[in-house]
Amino acid sequence: MGSLSGGNGSLWGMGFFHSQEWNCGRRRKRRSNGKNSSNNASKSSVDASDGAGYRFPMKQALTASSLALTGDTIAQFRDRWIKNKDTKDMIGALLSEHDWLRSIRMASYGFLLYGPGTYAWYSYLDRCMPKQSVENVLMKVLLNQIVLGPAVIAVIFAWNNLWLGKLSELPNKYQKDALPTLLFGFRFWIPVSVLNFWVIPLQARVAFMSMASIFWNFCLSATMSK
Repeated sequence: MGSLSGGNGSLWGMGFFHSQEWNCGRRRKRRSNGKNSSNNASKSSVDASDGAGYRFPMKQALTASSLALTGDTIAQFRDRWIKNKDTKDMIGALLSEHDWLRSIRMASYGFLLYGPGTYAWYSYLDRCMPKQSVENVLMKVLLNQIVLGPAVIAVIFAWNNLWLGKLSELPNKYQKDALPTLLFGFRFWIPVSVLNFWVIPLQARVAFMSMASIFWNFCLSATMSK
């Protein structure tokens, strides 16, 4: 925020009735008042900025968490459906044996990491490239794939192995599943990102990407369970 200026100009019409010394004193006083006002305004701006600080994006975190949970639940239902498709009590089979620890693992990832992280990332891209042009949209999509995509995969694999107590197996997990997951993600997220940056307004982008993440979280959850 810019500083406020304290100078308001001089009233020259009354100069004929005042001495030169009085006018100089008035100008010095106005300059002094203007400087103090500017300093006070700058200090107030800095104080307000410091007081604001970082605010955790609770709405985005809760949205990402609930959708990660939804994607994992769909993935688990699908696994049980395939496993018990010949069972007579299909409903009972689908509702039983739910891995709640796995669901909590995915939901906590969405709340603590994916939601706040992607919100900060999209906000950063919009600050750097605010103009809605073809070049900016293509650059955002490209950065999404070469920066955000690998980062998301690296974090979710590490988060999953941390919860399972298998950090020693993380390099092998990266080697086995990271590249195929990333390449599959390109086919899904490139068209989704083009729609997100080109068609969807800024205030609706997080919600749109979160809805698309239901399918992606389903794929990730299935990969994590291997």
